[in-house]
Amino acid sequence: MIGDLEHVENGSSLANGKCKESTTNSSKFVNLRRLQGLHGYYKPNKYIFTMKRTLLFTLLTFWAGFAVAQKVSLKSGDVSVIKGQEKVNLVFDYSSFAVGKFATEQDYLDKKYAEYEADEAGKGKRFKDSWVAARKTRYEPKFDELINKGLSKKKMTFGEFPDAKYTLRVKTTFVEVGFNVGVMKRPASVSFQYDIVETANPGKVLASMTQNNVPGSQMAGFDYDVGSRVAESYAKGGKMLAKFLAKKVK
Repeated sequence: MIGDLEHVENGSSLANGKCKESTTNSSKFVNLRRLQGLHGYYKPNKYIFTMKRTLLFTLLTFWAGFAVAQKVSLKSGDVSVIKGQEKVNLVFDYSSFAVGKFATEQDYLDKKYAEYEADEAGKGKRFKDSWVAARKTRYEPKFDELINKGLSKKKMTFGEFPDAKYTLRVKTTFVEVGFNVGVMKRPASVSFQYDIVETANPGKVLASMTQNNVPGSQMAGFDYDVGSRVAESYAKGGKMLAKFLAKKVK
């Protein structure tokens, strides 16, 4: 068993890369590297410590900024106008939004269509069809489910109610599709604009909110296709909007 370390003067065996170690029975020489690792006899590497601290600070700053970006922000008006409403009409607007580095959705679809068609005839069309179909089959049901679940205690239901006094318009303003190639992945993210309008007069905006960069990915990691990742962004968007509205319509 390694005992206490003897103090070693300059010019002793320490200068030769070794240090004497006393035990009850005999003396040994211990490699300095082992000595440093086991006993902390020398000061820790300041460079490594600084790098670790910088990395930790960077990660904390990133996640803090990411969390702030996801929050629902009220830009104008008063969302409490829907207080007491049992039903609120829910509509989705995909008329204009950017996709990743592409300024418009059409630019993105044209690029992907050409790539897929070059790989296999008909593949590009199937991709475009599934891209649009996902809105009704994946995105909207996810958003609808989570916003209603979050507001169930308020006795307020969002859905297709064209006769309701008010309408919540969910406008998609940005989509990052992300990727998942097994060994590496990046979540999708979606930015939204939420407008509460009079159903009979949709041009009259009573309240407007935004929510940026809402992440989307499946915990199990099986979100290999675009639709499954983006759908999770809509789910989280609905969930977070419900929390925001619940506080405003007390």
